[in-house]
Amino acid sequence: MEKLSSLARFKSSCPFLGGTKTSTLRALSSTISPRFPSISQLTERATGCPIMGPALVMRSTQMVAGYASIAGQADVQKMHHSKGVFPGTSASEADIAKCPHASAARAAARMADDLAAASTAKTPEEVPSTAQRAAAAGCPFHKAAAAAKEQPVKLPSMTESQTTSTAPDTYNYDKFYAAELEKKHKDQSYRYFNNINRLATKFPIAHTASVKDEVQVWCANDYLGMGNNPVVLETMHRALDKYGAGAGGTRNIAGNSATHLSLEHELATLHRKDSALVFSSCYVANDATLSTLGSKLPGCVYFSDASNHASMIQGIRHSGAKKEIFKHNDMDDLEAKLQKYPKDTPKIIAFESVYSMCGSIGPIKEICDLAKKYGALTFLDEVHAVGLYGPRGAGVAEHLDWEAHQRAGQTSEPVKDSVMDRIDMITGTLGKAYGTVGGYVAGSRDFIDMIRSYAPGFIFTTSLPPATVAGARASVIYQKHHVGDRALKQVNVRTVKERFAALDIPVVPGPSHIVPVLIGDAGLARAASDKLLHEHGIYVQAINFPTVAVGEERLRVTVTPRHTAEQMDGLIAAMDTVFTELNINRISEWAKLGGRANVGVGKENVEPIWTNAQINTAGQPQTLHDGDTAVVDANAVQVVRESFEDLLGAVKLSETERKVEAALLTGAVEHVAGALSKKAKAPRAPVNTIDVPVAPSVAVSA
Repeated sequence: MEKLSSLARFKSSCPFLGGTKTSTLRALSSTISPRFPSISQLTERATGCPIMGPALVMRSTQMVAGYASIAGQADVQKMHHSKGVFPGTSASEADIAKCPHASAARAAARMADDLAAASTAKTPEEVPSTAQRAAAAGCPFHKAAAAAKEQPVKLPSMTESQTTSTAPDTYNYDKFYAAELEKKHKDQSYRYFNNINRLATKFPIAHTASVKDEVQVWCANDYLGMGNNPVVLETMHRALDKYGAGAGGTRNIAGNSATHLSLEHELATLHRKDSALVFSSCYVANDATLSTLGSKLPGCVYFSDASNHASMIQGIRHSGAKKEIFKHNDMDDLEAKLQKYPKDTPKIIAFESVYSMCGSIGPIKEICDLAKKYGALTFLDEVHAVGLYGPRGAGVAEHLDWEAHQRAGQTSEPVKDSVMDRIDMITGTLGKAYGTVGGYVAGSRDFIDMIRSYAPGFIFTTSLPPATVAGARASVIYQKHHVGDRALKQVNVRTVKERFAALDIPVVPGPSHIVPVLIGDAGLARAASDKLLHEHGIYVQAINFPTVAVGEERLRVTVTPRHTAEQMDGLIAAMDTVFTELNINRISEWAKLGGRANVGVGKENVEPIWTNAQINTAGQPQTLHDGDTAVVDANAVQVVRESFEDLLGAVKLSETERKVEAALLTGAVEHVAGALSKKAKAPRAPVNTIDVPVAPSVAVSA
């Protein structure tokens, strides 16, 4: 109904189409309406036009009638039988779905319902984003509609409840919703959600709303590709088969399962702390922990970094405790604020290790020094660092004492006086580098028990499903024993940053893996994202206010160990083209303007936190090329399997699979791919996929 190829023909006659950028029209036409799932956002907006609105409703009604008329044709029985459907013998949803007539009619009916709802839910005056713009441009159709307002027309298809959403003496809620949304549209902070479906066998490839339309994902937080690591999937399949789909409720009612307890022990060991507590997400973990602790500690004062995540801000707000906000990473400002309070006043310094929108790293050691000096507790959010830093992936706090933690190995005992040992509370996520979902907090035994006993966000929330928890634990174990993924990620991140710099493309400087490409304007950020997606097949979401400050809008690029050299070439070329076509400021232009977000002020050359020696502990990792098979560490796979034997039993391998495992242990990756391909009698796995021998009942190829 709204092919982009047809839009150009109507641009001269329709002010809205003529005055709207093609990239915006493309985004609207390819994004499903959040309220009416059978139509796009462009179609929803078109229902507000006095010409297109009725035409769309009429056309959809004709489609329904057209499909219904087929029912009387003599060949309808033949159509059904050809699809294995025998009318009269079953009324199941499955049989209806097989029928081309019934399924098409049903889809048309859904569209008709949505179009009718969209057109009657609002008048043109209530849709300023479309109608008012067109009217302002001198749209003759809207002028005619305005003239006709003096003569209201009774539409027979409308009920009284449809024409008047609220009684005259009640609050107009719909008008309130529309006004709030219009604010977001006007300041260009409205969030568009792209239909992106990551493909397990083609990481980092995904399909859009159409399963045939594939794009490269360059902004997901699955930093290491663990969301499709074969031993993670294998473990989840096995746990699903044994324990079912859900947890059955909250942990105090449905049961404190062995899978949850095992994951918490794994996380406590990761951070060398006494205990850990798992939540449904790290947003909930931060909110629940900070709100509970702040409300219980008498006279507690929070000291919060100005760039802290929304979850920490909300937790502090919900606690009701007093707060002091110190300038981002500014130790002088933090100390000045700490000095205002007596040493015996309970204090908590809340901060992050890696700040995800700018890529800066918190001065953890220095904050620990101030905490000791002024009698404060430390709360460290390692969400964007766990799995990515340190010899075992425990985060930046571990990374800062690399050699000491490397010597300590996998023991759960703390490394005395290390930075990680000095942190009182550490939170992390299972939904980013570990590729699953969930969050947690780790700390002393009594602290964790207190949060478990008092935090509503834990007590009253249904716990994560056993299969998810098992997959998360498998991912943590794997990364504890394999440094190669995070080392290769750092190699690729360096490459992309260096190549952007060579083209004068502005990256907000930082020592971490974060690659924030500065745009500096909300509209341009949205347009750049649309162009990359629709013209280059590259998905990078725009980041606008309130996530970042107004004027510091950006594209946050995520580089993984599984992106190939050729894919990086494509990203660099596409970004360069988009910057030129949209006339986006480059580093040299920001410098002339005095700089912004540390771009153009001579701070570009920031030393990365990963040293060459640390990267080389993985054996000089090499960027993949199209056609390469990514490495899966067989030793780490074996550790994962052994860790689950008490709950899921031993993994039984066939003779062929044992040979493949042996090949993995000798590093013969190409031999492994060939052996598995021959065994399956199938072509070689798609680009950038990995095959690892798994339990016969699982047959995972990721």
